[in-house]
Amino acid sequence: MISDITLGQFFPGFSTVHRLDPRTKILLATAFIVCVFLANNAVSFLLLTLFTLWLIPTAHISFSVIAKSIKPLIVILIFTSILNIFMTKGASDPLVSFWVLEIYTEGLVRALFMSVRVIILIIGTSLFLTYTTSPISLTDGLESLLHPLTYLHVPVHIFSMMMSIALRFIPTLVEETEKIMNAQKSRGADFSSGGLIRRAKALIPLIVPLFASAFKRAEELATAMECRCYRVDKKRTKLVKLTFHARDVLWMLLLVLLLGVVIALRILPNHVSSDALWYRILFYSI
Repeated sequence: MISDITLGQFFPGFSTVHRLDPRTKILLATAFIVCVFLANNAVSFLLLTLFTLWLIPTAHISFSVIAKSIKPLIVILIFTSILNIFMTKGASDPLVSFWVLEIYTEGLVRALFMSVRVIILIIGTSLFLTYTTSPISLTDGLESLLHPLTYLHVPVHIFSMMMSIALRFIPTLVEETEKIMNAQKSRGADFSSGGLIRRAKALIPLIVPLFASAFKRAEELATAMECRCYRVDKKRTKLVKLTFHARDVLWMLLLVLLLGVVIALRILPNHVSSDALWYRILFYSI
């Protein structure tokens, strides 16, 4: 499970998404997040799902990597889906009724939409940001977008550097965690059997050395930065100058169009009846 975590990893490539300006990708990810949270009907979710499926091969990221990014979320998705199924009440008669538990069509639909929302949110933001953008480029793009805040004495550079360091060390901490787990297993530690309390106690030999290693790495990094005379209060030059191209404008127009369609589907007066038709197709034609 630890080796399946792909959060924060960067996969170099030469796809169209890779070659976008990092500022463009940050704006695209923001617009995509807004689209996902504004979607409230079946047509919108279908449109966002198709867009996400098209984005995966466009970014030249394999579906196995995408599956690994979703795998750690399966338990959370199942738990929240069960809560939505049994806690959502509907206007019509329940589909299933057992003791005090009742399952309505609305509960199944809400659980389905919630799961789809989380999945496409994780995939879309990862494709626009960490999977196709190096931490350095992401830091430069974020610092450039937030530069107007410097006139309000906001430490934009410090914030960007903290984010860059955090993203850089996520794969390192994952690798360190896997090494410590293998070392503890070779000494007889068991992390998979027993009840919840026993598993929590078994994690203590894992957490303590992991925190010690993380603090040691942080101290070494701070010392290395001080030895190189790193100063946050000085204006720094950039190795690569960020420039917008025609492809950046086209991608931003595409996301603006997608956002406009999602908003239109949300405010259309007849979208409720349209959803009812989708509910029937989804649950009564299988």
